[in-house]
Amino acid sequence: MRIGRPRTLLSLILVGLGLLTLPLLVGVGNAVLKLGQLAEESAAVVGASQDATRENQRIGGLLTAMERNGLQYLALSKPAPGGQVRGDPAALLALVEDDMGSLQESLAIIRRLPQNAEISAQIRDLKSTAESALAVLHNGSSDTAEEDFRNDFRAMNRIASTIATGMRVLINERLTALQETTSSAQETLGWQAAALIPGTLILILFFLLLVGRPMRQVDRAIRELGKGDFSHPISVTGPADIETLGRQLEWLRNRLKESSDEKNKFLRHMSHELKTPLANIREGTELLLDGAVGRLDVQQQEVTSILRDNGLKLQTLIENLLTFSAWQTKTTALELSEFELKPFIFSVLSVHRLVISNRKIKLQIDVNPIIVRADEGRLRLVLDNLISNAVKFTPDGGKITVEARMDGTALVLDVADSGPGVAPEDVPRIFEAFYQGRRLQGGPVGGTGIGLSVVYECVQAHGGTVELLRDEPGAHFQVKLPLRRVTDKPVLVVNG
Repeated sequence: MRIGRPRTLLSLILVGLGLLTLPLLVGVGNAVLKLGQLAEESAAVVGASQDATRENQRIGGLLTAMERNGLQYLALSKPAPGGQVRGDPAALLALVEDDMGSLQESLAIIRRLPQNAEISAQIRDLKSTAESALAVLHNGSSDTAEEDFRNDFRAMNRIASTIATGMRVLINERLTALQETTSSAQETLGWQAAALIPGTLILILFFLLLVGRPMRQVDRAIRELGKGDFSHPISVTGPADIETLGRQLEWLRNRLKESSDEKNKFLRHMSHELKTPLANIREGTELLLDGAVGRLDVQQQEVTSILRDNGLKLQTLIENLLTFSAWQTKTTALELSEFELKPFIFSVLSVHRLVISNRKIKLQIDVNPIIVRADEGRLRLVLDNLISNAVKFTPDGGKITVEARMDGTALVLDVADSGPGVAPEDVPRIFEAFYQGRRLQGGPVGGTGIGLSVVYECVQAHGGTVELLRDEPGAHFQVKLPLRRVTDKPVLVVNG
């Protein structure tokens, strides 16, 4: 019968736990079996030692009592002078016979204990010698009975001592063997444990790879979805339920991609639709300011200027939306050209001159005359958004600094303001699209939260970087673009 691989993550985990537990159970079972055997052997040796010690002591006491009673029996059995009766010999003989029975019981117990051939022969000699001594008592009329009786008990005491010594030696040998068996068992268990550790680690690594690989695929897919990257198809291999999750993530990626495409399409269409009437509005305001329909008084010129400036701001917002949509759909390319940086910066600043003048904001410009090669339209968006952002957050009477210099082969562009700065909790998300910080804007026109994301995308397209420097007070944005320095003239500082 063919055993298939686990089809679900749960079954894979259960199989892994089973394979990890099986060698441990085998090792524990073997250890328990060995310990049980050692415990039984140890109990047997201890029990035999106790029985042997107890019976040897008992035999020693019985021999002493039998010898004493036997000698008294022989002494009382002799005729006394004058025919006097000196005691009851029969009672003494009965005591000796009782002790003989007890001796036989002790010898039987010792015979059941582990022993060797020499101890068995000595037990037989002790038994036969005891029987010989009892026979001497029964035939006590002999003149040599007492001497024979003493000789038998001397032999019995010697044999009993030999038996006790032999049993001690035998028990010590068993204890030594038990210690060797214990050491051998410890060594065997140690080797088994040493073999289990790398085997268990190999199994753990194997199942970590089996489980970790699809989980890493799922984690990578979720991270890409979270970053808004829907360009890579999601494919997850592994247990069936993880593959099902991968297919669901792929379905979600397709839905999110469709939604993102529809959003970008809507932004492009709406931006294009707005540009036409906006162009007419700007053309009309320019005609009014030029006096094409008649001279305007001071108040009318001021209102018309406000209309023109806000039209320019609206145009910037629309261009930001178009640029953002283009970068999202990867349908735009840089149009590189060479141009002078200083007049370029002044032309961008001129768009904001009315607001800067009305709010009495001081403008400090420190720009080296540099010719750069870049996408002029994209770089204009970068600078316009940074300056517009600075104007919004700079309080009336505040200060905005614009600096540009070459650092090696990189153009460094700094835009800083004296506003409240960026809240620490907003810093990680400051370049995210449509994210607006928690601090209130100082300008009359609210933003869309897309300006800094456009700055980031445009700078990234040029191979540069943009970062928020932690200056106090205010916000300080620094852009670095890898460009070629053409000229390097003295610094010009303009205070506005």
